[in-house]
Amino acid sequence: AQPEAPSRRPRAAARVHDCQARAWRPVTRTLAARGGPMKHIRKPAVAGKFYPASKAALQASVAGYLSSGHPSDAVPKALIVPHAGYQYSGPIAGAAYALLKKLRGRISRVLLIGPAHHLLVAGLVGPDSTAFSTPLGEVTIDVAAMESLLKLPQVSLNDAAHEPEHSLEVQLPFLQSVLGDFQVVPLLAGDAAAEDVAEVIDCFWDPPENLIVISSDLSHFRDYDDATRIDTATAAAIARLECDDLTGEQACGFRGIRGLLQVARRHGATARILDVRNSGDTAGSRDRVVGYGAFAVV
Repeated sequence: AQPEAPSRRPRAAARVHDCQARAWRPVTRTLAARGGPMKHIRKPAVAGKFYPASKAALQASVAGYLSSGHPSDAVPKALIVPHAGYQYSGPIAGAAYALLKKLRGRISRVLLIGPAHHLLVAGLVGPDSTAFSTPLGEVTIDVAAMESLLKLPQVSLNDAAHEPEHSLEVQLPFLQSVLGDFQVVPLLAGDAAAEDVAEVIDCFWDPPENLIVISSDLSHFRDYDDATRIDTATAAAIARLECDDLTGEQACGFRGIRGLLQVARRHGATARILDVRNSGDTAGSRDRVVGYGAFAVV
């Protein structure tokens, strides 16, 4: 239930890797090609693996993790949250999502960015879908917002990258539980420069009903002491908004984090550490651990 460390990805702006042809090709499809009212729903890929598959069990699981969060007056503009199996990272994610309880009914759109673990992609890729499904119901994709992003050269569509991906899916039950009704703009970041990610995030910084969620674990498969040292340093850098040198060795979602913190600096925001632990603290052995951090940008 712990995600694999990301591989290095070749650069090629506004293209995706075609795993059938084993070659790079441009993407020309748009969401409008779906033909108007016909719905294309992205089904859950990791229900029953990373989180419970039944609605009742999932509701109880998420509620338990949310209850571990501490009350705060902070109103987050963005969150950085982990994406492993809930038994490993759920308690840490709950510390961040608990801050959204008071924003129910006020957040109507969530920009969700995570790393692509299963397919080599360039830039940022969205799904050619109109909704994501979880055991808690459907989350509508903001198709108009996605169409607008497709005008940027670093954004394209790639269903193949989204179909097996867990980094975005595991966030949705938390968001559904705390926000209720909202639309999502889901993107996987492949080989994307921090400036390219920041340009996308800047499009969603305003208005206040927009929320930005960056999905990332921290260090991967270190021994407990080494992971603790690395993750403590990474958390401190995030709190200082100084992550321009962050790499995949420190956080698999480093591209999203770097882009977010660039935008946060420009807007005079601050970052707060909510929780930093690893799988050795939650549900795993301490021989080879994965690090998790929860952060709020306010």
